Amino acid sequence: MSKNINVGDIYHSETKYYRDRMSGGRMQLPDASVFYKTYPDAETISLPEPDLSSGDSIWDVIKQRRSIRNYSLEEASMNELSILLWAIQGVTTHRGTYAFRTSPSAGALFPIETYILINRVHGLEPGVYHYDVLKNRLEVLKKGNFGSELAHAALGQGMVTDSALTFIWTAVIARSKWKYRERAYRYIYMDAGHIGQNAYLATEALGMGCCTIGAFFDDEVNAVVGIDGKSEIAVYLCSIGRK
Repeated sequence: MSKNINVGDIYHSETKYYRDRMSGGRMQLPDASVFYKTYPDAETISLPEPDLSSGDSIWDVIKQRRSIRNYSLEEASMNELSILLWAIQGVTTHRGTYAFRTSPSAGALFPIETYILINRVHGLEPGVYHYDVLKNRLEVLKKGNFGSELAHAALGQGMVTDSALTFIWTAVIARSKWKYRERAYRYIYMDAGHIGQNAYLATEALGMGCCTIGAFFDDEVNAVVGIDGKSEIAVYLCSIGRK
């Protein structure tokens, strides 16, 4: 592709909504299995119910929130991990087939999946895990120390190696695209932003620190979690650890 073609500008222009015309066509709902990803053959680990009884007020948390890139080597606890997962994608209520969550999503389609690279969480072996939203449990994808590999994929940002854990957020494109067509990508990144802000506020409330990451080599991050980079793509990272 020519370097003179401004792809971002073209995309923004071509996905605008106009009153006299909107992108669309006949909607075709994808198979229900697209909406809740699980790994049926994976070892599973149940998470404790998050203890939400303590923490600073929301106003203090908003005021104090900062991106933190330097972490101690102290472990995170399972309860802290459970709280973080609840804060970013926990189910708050069910209506029919919809499981509404703590973060908003365009059309309540929730295209974002959460993977976790564990470096130091008490009771968990280092490795890559997937969050099963509906059953509030972890699915073990692979065990081992992958912090350096992910840090290398994130343009060498050492905080990924030093963090207790790093969230890897991906998007299952079909969940949004069946309804919103090409404009779906706009909404997918908005959804990821909502989740990232919840992560910031939750870590601050826990007295921890986090830093979201948008700079990474896409295919290398896709390889860490084992996705194809087409139907499901990496969109956002978030390192978390003790200040």
